[in-house]
Amino acid sequence: MFRNPLQTSLLILATALALVGGLLLAWPGRAGAAADPLISRGKPATASSAESSSLGAKNAFDGSAATRWASAEGKDPQWIRVDLGAAATISRVRLSWEAAYAKAYRVEVSADGATWTPIAQESAGNGGTDDWTGLSGKGRYLRVYGTARGTAYGYSLFEAEVYGTVDGGPPPAGAFTVVAAGDIAAQCTASDSGCAHPKTAALARQIDPKFYLTMGDNQYDDARLADYRAYYDKSWGAFKAKTHPVPGNHETYDPAGSLAGYKGYFGSIAFPQGKSYYSFDEGNWHFIALDSNSFDQAAQIDWLKADLAANGKQCIAAYWHHPLYSSGGHGNDPVSKPVWKILYGAKADLVLNGHDHHYERFAPQDPDGKATAGGIVEVVGGMGGAEPYPIEDVQPNSQKRISGQYGVLKLEFTDSGYGWTYVGSDGQVKDTSPKYSCH
Repeated sequence: MFRNPLQTSLLILATALALVGGLLLAWPGRAGAAADPLISRGKPATASSAESSSLGAKNAFDGSAATRWASAEGKDPQWIRVDLGAAATISRVRLSWEAAYAKAYRVEVSADGATWTPIAQESAGNGGTDDWTGLSGKGRYLRVYGTARGTAYGYSLFEAEVYGTVDGGPPPAGAFTVVAAGDIAAQCTASDSGCAHPKTAALARQIDPKFYLTMGDNQYDDARLADYRAYYDKSWGAFKAKTHPVPGNHETYDPAGSLAGYKGYFGSIAFPQGKSYYSFDEGNWHFIALDSNSFDQAAQIDWLKADLAANGKQCIAAYWHHPLYSSGGHGNDPVSKPVWKILYGAKADLVLNGHDHHYERFAPQDPDGKATAGGIVEVVGGMGGAEPYPIEDVQPNSQKRISGQYGVLKLEFTDSGYGWTYVGSDGQVKDTSPKYSCH
């Protein structure tokens, strides 16, 4: 076919443009890669620090350009992390920096929140918007790890957007997050650098769960109302309205009467059914809050049996203060054994306790301490802020023990199972549990 010179020139130009466009689309780090969906919007986020409670990590994943995360000023390194809810293949990360930007940082992924793999790295950042496309990363967690600030301030992001595909489809049905801890408010405040409960409270607030559980000894030493107001209220009290507490032995020491300060501070939150024990539902889960100071009273035992008989949920979690099994200083507490027998008979899944000031998880076991796949999983989470206790006598079926590192339990529930991480007050994951299915 005959072409005149103009037609030939246009054809050559079109071909060249197509080739260049194809190269740009295929080149990692360039905009224009295949469009994967945004998978990070509204997901739980944590950070190494926050400049204030209004500048928390969740602001970087809320879809609003009017909110932001800001780290503490003048400190390197700092990081922000998002939990995508399930394993995902990540193809793009878009970072919208505020004036306090990162000059050097890494984008990293992790399957368990403990071991991290870089998928992008910047060594000469200049703020604005960084759009990393053509990435190839797999993991449930993604974090931006800043190693050098671009200003004298901290790190600040208006938005961090993660694009890709969640492996196996959408997150499991009924998924929600809970934060839990026991043995919390020593008689100190944030003005004391050695005071731990403001630090665990800051971490718990950054996680921003569906609700919070406390496993007793919420306030030291005698848990009077004045003590609650002076100490607990200044830290964990920030999210009291979303808290489902239980009392510990220190709540019984109040000279004004057993549980007087506890009841005066929490009110109907701690007595929603008129007693110091109660239950509530979330998703496919039935949660039972018990008062282990009165396990010897028939009224609570009879109530527990009736409550379990009326339960229509597949999954059951119970929590109270005194653990049946513990490798810490208090050790095993037989006062809880009758309650374990009742829960075991009802095919309960999970028990959370405090009392001993350490973290410990146990393999599924029956009330007599025999390992069995159909048993109850027990977790001791007494590291909310009181002075740590050492590990003394390791119990059978104890799988992991941590003493000396304050932190919280970050529990992930679905309609058919659960798992958790123990997160230290430094924001680092110290332990990750197996994934369990409900009985």
